[in-house]
Amino acid sequence: MVRPIRVLVAKPGLDGHDRGAKIIARALRDSGMEVIYTGLRQTPEQIVAAAVQEDVDVVAMSILSGAHNHLFPKVVNLLKAEGVDDVLIIGGGVIPKEDIPFLMESGVEAVFTPGTPTKDVVDYIYNNLKR
Repeated sequence: MVRPIRVLVAKPGLDGHDRGAKIIARALRDSGMEVIYTGLRQTPEQIVAAAVQEDVDVVAMSILSGAHNHLFPKVVNLLKAEGVDDVLIIGGGVIPKEDIPFLMESGVEAVFTPGTPTKDVVDYIYNNLKR
C-alpha cells in the first residue's frame, strides 16, 4: 500500500497570523494528504527538524510578516545541509510579485499568493511530488 503524501505546513518567523495556513492544511487533508502543522513562530531550524523527524514529502511555508526573503531560503539551505533533497518546498502568503523570482532561485519551487484557489496548491503538489 502506498502511503499518503506527508506535508509539513509551517509558519516561520514571528508572524502570528495562521488563518491561511490552516485553510491550506485543511484543503491538503481533505485531498487525502497527511498534514503536520507546526504552529506559529517557528524558527527555520525547528521547521527543518520537524521535516526530517516526520519524513515529509512537502514543506509548505506560509508567511505574512515580510521576512520571506530571509526565512524561506534559510529553510531551503538548512534542508540541503541535512542532506534532504527529495522534498518539495513551496511557500505562500503575502509576498510581493517582485520577490517571487528570488525565492524560486533560492530553491522554493512554487509561491502561492492570496486568492490562489486551494485546488491549485493541491494540484501542484500532486503534479510535482519528488518521490
